[in-house]
Amino acid sequence: MSSHAQLRPPGRLTVVEPGMLSLVQDRGRPGYAHLGVGRAGAADLAAMVLANRVLGNDESAPVVEVTNGGLAFTCDVPSFVAVTGAPLPVKVGARRRWTHEVLSVAAGEVVALGMPHHGLRSYVAVRGGICVPPVLGSCSTDRLSGLGPERLRVGATLGIGPGRGRLPVADLVVAPPPPDPAEDVRLPVRLGPRADWFEPEALGTLLKTRFEVTPDSDRVGVRLAGPALPRRILSELTSEGVVEGSLQAPPGGRLTLFGPDHPVTGGYPVIAVVRERAMPVVAQLRPGQGVRFVRG
Repeated sequence: MSSHAQLRPPGRLTVVEPGMLSLVQDRGRPGYAHLGVGRAGAADLAAMVLANRVLGNDESAPVVEVTNGGLAFTCDVPSFVAVTGAPLPVKVGARRRWTHEVLSVAAGEVVALGMPHHGLRSYVAVRGGICVPPVLGSCSTDRLSGLGPERLRVGATLGIGPGRGRLPVADLVVAPPPPDPAEDVRLPVRLGPRADWFEPEALGTLLKTRFEVTPDSDRVGVRLAGPALPRRILSELTSEGVVEGSLQAPPGGRLTLFGPDHPVTGGYPVIAVVRERAMPVVAQLRPGQGVRFVRG
């Protein structure tokens, strides 16, 4: 049995304040699309992996994904903690700290995350990893299917696994935070699989227009305000498989850029797909932020 599934983990993390939305995430549960189950997992996988690396955890160890800051918690045993992703101020007890460094936390000491200066999602890792029961091989919360742990609430407790290998040097290991993004983010795409359902000018509009992230965006998809993309084929599309990064274009509606909790099938044509390497950038998009698509 893995350390993430132990019945009696050596420590416990207790939520004092959950923030706007805090979820347990890992790499997700790929391979179940044929059963109607998506991957889910951390929206910014690069930030999740980094948080685990600086603590000496397995890269896939579960972490807490925090949207727009605000999480506060305690550990009932002395712990090492790392926060990555969207940079924000961190308080450990009375000490003011920051993201992207190893934090030494005494038992019972409150760790409190502020609001991110830019970006949207931050990742909290604890040495030893978060221990919750896996579902279909993953500890991730899937907001669409309802699989995995519930969103964190006041008083929720999570197990902390045993640290293995060499301990990090407390408060000295520093990893660089992500750069402050430009006002408009450029996302590389490959056209298709249904680009031929659109008029030729629609492709030009997609690649030359500034779109804007809307407030109703979530882990299922980033909704984008912008011009409609005229269709050449107006008939209904039989539902077909879709992947993370798909740009789905309903008739006369807003583009939706599918995120980690996306449905596994869709009934609207996908005009393009954002490259996998750019999805950590997508995870950090905030409402009102501009997006431009480029072929690449």
